[in-house]
Amino acid sequence: MSDHDLLDLEGQVAIVTGAGQGAGRAIARELARHNCGGVAVNDFVAERAEAVAGEIRATGVAAMPVSFDVGDIAAVRAANQAIKDELGAATILVNNAGNAGPVDDINLSPMFWDEDPSAWDKFFRTNMYGVMNCCHTFIPNMVEARRGRVVTIVSDAGRVGEARLVAYSTAKAGAAGFVRSIAKEAGRFNITSNAISLSSLEPPFPPEQLAEFLASDHARAHAARYVIRRYGKPEDVAGLAAFLCSKAAEWITGQTYPVNGGYSFAM
Repeated sequence: MSDHDLLDLEGQVAIVTGAGQGAGRAIARELARHNCGGVAVNDFVAERAEAVAGEIRATGVAAMPVSFDVGDIAAVRAANQAIKDELGAATILVNNAGNAGPVDDINLSPMFWDEDPSAWDKFFRTNMYGVMNCCHTFIPNMVEARRGRVVTIVSDAGRVGEARLVAYSTAKAGAAGFVRSIAKEAGRFNITSNAISLSSLEPPFPPEQLAEFLASDHARAHAARYVIRRYGKPEDVAGLAAFLCSKAAEWITGQTYPVNGGYSFAM
């Protein structure tokens, strides 16, 4: 039986944003399992970033916490330099930071025409400009190395639209379009750019609280909207992210892959 790792990352350094919990944490840990040369764990909550970096270091893989808001390009640039100094230049970027960034979690908005336009900013700052800031900062590392991977986590809200989440849906749709444009610009440098589109994942609650939530009438009704009748788990995302970061996916770019339990279908 061969011990060859199809998803071998060949010692490249990765940065995963929003990796202090949930899907980002699972992705960071999965990259570490596949010969990643080091993982920079971003979260705007420093304690969460340090905890996940510690989990990765415990497996024998180099890791460092980098706490910053992806919406602040100066902070993103400073983090890039810090990563270079400690781990080396990152040539894998996973844009996972989302929701409403450091402001608050997503809540249903009023009808769009009744919403104060100031409420839109937090969604675009993280989900659109945050992705652009990170790509603008980290892709030059990849151009210099003549290889790289960009994976951006978007949402089925952006693919199919969601009422009362208009700004969020629009920002995620914009990020998916940006992914395709970057794929066309960066492909000549052996850099791929793809997106993973998610529907609802299990919230990052402690086990007892999560079990109570999943048993609630609200959660059961929501899960019934999916062909596979459950919320997604962070691990459902991590495997595809690792694949898209690996050499196995070197001829795949500009694509958006739904990981959504059958909430919506696409060709």
